[in-house]
Amino acid sequence: MIVFFAALTSPSDEGLGEDRPSWTLPVPGASVLRPFEAPAHDYAAGHRGIDIGPVDGTVLSPADGIVAFAGTVVDRGVVTVDHGDGWVTSVEPIDPSVAAGDVVSAGDPLGTIGLGGHAPPGALHVGVRHDGQYVNPLVLMGRVPRAVLLPCC
Repeated sequence: MIVFFAALTSPSDEGLGEDRPSWTLPVPGASVLRPFEAPAHDYAAGHRGIDIGPVDGTVLSPADGIVAFAGTVVDRGVVTVDHGDGWVTSVEPIDPSVAAGDVVSAGDPLGTIGLGGHAPPGALHVGVRHDGQYVNPLVLMGRVPRAVLLPCC
C-alpha cells in the first residue's frame, strides 16, 4: 500500500493545472516501450521520460515553442523545445534539422531518429519538465487518466 500511495503522490503530475498545454507524440503511431518512472527524490533512480518506438524517420515537435538547444550531449543528438510558462520538452537521440532559436509549431519536423543514449536503436526518449520538475509526458498527451482520490473512513 505504501508503494501505491507513493505513486499517487509522485511528482509525475503534481501541480499540473487545467491550463497545461496539450502535446502530441513526436512520432505518430509509436507505442510506449518504457514508461515514466518518477524518482523518490531529485537524485534517486528513475526514468524521467518515456521511450517510444518504433521510430524510422522524422521526429516532430510535440507542441508549439522555440528550440532552446539542438546539438550533441555526450554520444547522442538532443533537441530541447521551450514551450513557455515553464514547459520544456527534450527528445533524444535525434539528428537535428533545427537550430537553437528556431520557432516551431506542433507537428513541425525537429530532425530524424539518431543513435546513442540509453534507448534501444529505433526508439526515442521524450522528457518533459515543468518549472524544472520532470512530469510524465503521457499526462500531457491525454493518455493517462487523472487520478481521483476517494474519501476514506
